[in-house]
Amino acid sequence: MRIAKKIALILGDFSLAVIALGLMVVARYDGNVWTQFSVHISAFSLLFVIWIFIFYLADLYRFSTFQSELPIAKSLFQALIISGIASIIVLYLFPELFKLTPKTNLVVVGIIFFILDYLLRVAIFRFLKSERTPILILGNSPLIEETVMYLEKNPQAGYRVKEWIKEIPKEHSLALFDAIKKVGVGIIILSPQLANESNTTSSLFALLPLNVSIINFLDFYETLFDKVALKEINTEWFIQHISTRRKIYDFVKRTIDVFLSLVIGIIFLPLALLIGILIFISSRGEIIFPQKRMGKNGEEFVLYKFRTMVKNSGPLWTEKGDTRVTVVGKILRFTHLDEFPQLWNILRGDISITGPRPERTELAEQYRRFPYYDVRHIIKPGLTGWAQINFRPSASFEEAYEKLTYDIYYVKNRSLFLDLLIILRTIRYIFTSH
Repeated sequence: MRIAKKIALILGDFSLAVIALGLMVVARYDGNVWTQFSVHISAFSLLFVIWIFIFYLADLYRFSTFQSELPIAKSLFQALIISGIASIIVLYLFPELFKLTPKTNLVVVGIIFFILDYLLRVAIFRFLKSERTPILILGNSPLIEETVMYLEKNPQAGYRVKEWIKEIPKEHSLALFDAIKKVGVGIIILSPQLANESNTTSSLFALLPLNVSIINFLDFYETLFDKVALKEINTEWFIQHISTRRKIYDFVKRTIDVFLSLVIGIIFLPLALLIGILIFISSRGEIIFPQKRMGKNGEEFVLYKFRTMVKNSGPLWTEKGDTRVTVVGKILRFTHLDEFPQLWNILRGDISITGPRPERTELAEQYRRFPYYDVRHIIKPGLTGWAQINFRPSASFEEAYEKLTYDIYYVKNRSLFLDLLIILRTIRYIFTSH
């Protein structure tokens, strides 16, 4: 459902861009309006695709960013400025392809599009805020309380808790019937504990004539936060939802891994050689830093990175302003170029481009205190992953546990489409995370 909403918003943006182009042609050209529109649409269509790509990197298609009208305007304006600069570069780099360099027209289209798109997004924000789906929640737990608080503070999520029954009376069916008729909800969110009670399920079965949807809280939480409710799930959940082998997906993914790592490695090889020279002359120690990491099925492998810290660094976790990081290392970490040697790990098959980030073996042994931690090791680790783009680098056990909820989400929902989203958002992360 959320993917459908994003696609609809993307199509809406593209349509508004075409409308903005049409209004520009009407305003600037006398006569032959259709001819001028036909000339411009061929060039601008490709530019509009670039705009939408930049909008995606700027998180303008995440409904969680619809916080209020001023931030919407600010985010939209910033993304349009970047889109305009990118468009000018493309127009001048490929003049034969476009056969025109419409600087003034580009500005006019951008202004019209900004006004139209801002009005669209404000309308969506107000709609989400006023037309939230009423829900009834049955049961209680710390995660349910967290979810209720989130929905109260984030109306753009699209849900309004009209009733929260923490404890169901003995007369299950009668109490639920009265509650649903009273508050007029169409969706019931059921806690995992109550879902396992035969009395509760019998009562819910009797509610089917009321035309209500009954959703397990685990599924609702996952849809809302893009992570699993790890504190609420049990071994049976993993048996039902986690698959270890997907032959076609694994084959296609491995083919993409080899192809991309070879292409990227060849393109950036001169830069990698320059980085190696800078590391060699700036500080003592090896250029490539080998590190034991935990891989698929808990097997150790050696991960390679450009060295960014002084020799014999010490503690496992790094902190902001860490004095162990060298001058060259700061640049490499800022640009993420220290990860370049891991292309060799991808070629070897140690890791994939996407997957749970491989932890140092020392940390992985400590993290095994977390329930179900080894589930993240049933697939190949990755250069980038769902946890990395959704949560900051962990600097404590609590943060490592939070990242595990995203890793297990990826293991459960992994697909080529999700891998593409991770790669696209990783590109955004590289340019906006500092």
